[in-house]
Amino acid sequence: MTAFPLPPNATIGLVGGGQLGRMSAMAAARLGYRCHILTREVDSPAAQVSHAVTISNYRDPVSLRAFAMAVDVISFEFENVSAEGLDLLASMRPVRPSPAVLRISQDRVDEKTFLNDAGIATAPWAPVGSRQELDQAAQRLGLPAVLKTTRLGYDGKGQAMLRAPEDLDPAWERLSPKPLVLEGFVDFAQEISVVAARGADGAVAAFDTVENRHRNHILDLTLAPARVPETVDAAAQAIAHRVAEALDLVGLLAVEMFVDAGGRVLVNEIAPRPHNSGHWTIDACPASQFELHIRAIAGLPLPAARRHSDAVMKNLIGPEGMALWPAALEEPGLIPHLYGKADALPGRKMGHVTRLFPRGALPGDLGVAAALGSLGEA
Repeated sequence: MTAFPLPPNATIGLVGGGQLGRMSAMAAARLGYRCHILTREVDSPAAQVSHAVTISNYRDPVSLRAFAMAVDVISFEFENVSAEGLDLLASMRPVRPSPAVLRISQDRVDEKTFLNDAGIATAPWAPVGSRQELDQAAQRLGLPAVLKTTRLGYDGKGQAMLRAPEDLDPAWERLSPKPLVLEGFVDFAQEISVVAARGADGAVAAFDTVENRHRNHILDLTLAPARVPETVDAAAQAIAHRVAEALDLVGLLAVEMFVDAGGRVLVNEIAPRPHNSGHWTIDACPASQFELHIRAIAGLPLPAARRHSDAVMKNLIGPEGMALWPAALEEPGLIPHLYGKADALPGRKMGHVTRLFPRGALPGDLGVAAALGSLGEA
């Protein structure tokens, strides 16, 4: 039986080998832990900095059992893993967050139902299981609207904007797997998020609300803290706490939200893992989102999720992002992070840079662009 808090030199199992696992493993090493990665990918970013790696799919029972036997506690770094596989792992070792939390976050219908049942507002939505149901949902919610897959969607994948009735047929044919979900259009002013950790003792530590700006449906910039009214900030923080508690979360959680033109805060998605919009915490906080992730799953006390600096984080995406890497190394004041991925494929997150400012001195848009130098023009 695993004893908590985990002692030094214990082994944390991480399912998934991407950059979130990489940065979690680096945080774990600083706290005296070893990480064992379960991934399908040879030479994955996380495996490059970890103690051990198992190359397998996320369903093979033989590999899963061997992986579980080699670790003391298990977590995951992205949602597109097998919940059934996590169930098997959970029969052998503690899995934090639980497979039940993963299941909610994997399915947009389950996610929105959970949020609404917890009294948390979302955009209006309707499940769509047939072409006829799509017509009915579009009439009820109105157009424009966004049609999405219920599973396996991220960074703008698995969705289509419906602006007119003639958009329905091609969107229905293109999107899979089905069923789908239709979301009513939100006249949003900003996209914001909060990353929060919750320990097994119920303690919650939430980072500052941040503003997120996307390009081609992929996060481009995060501004910390978000420049929003105090009422919006308070609402976002309260929502993050409520979601973490309603999930009975042990681990880390990101809550992505819209602020509409009237100042209402609506939840878009939840992600029970480290999140791209929390990368700024590595450089701007005494304890990053990755450290809080490791502390929560290891049963360690959670420090305050506070910042010592304001920050801007910019993603380096695909070949265009990698072309900026030399400038990122040369530009004064930029803190570069590269993820160790071999191929700079279009839309792939290759790294990020962070620019710090004195606390309370985050500049306006022109100042942010100037502080990023040549990267601010990209």
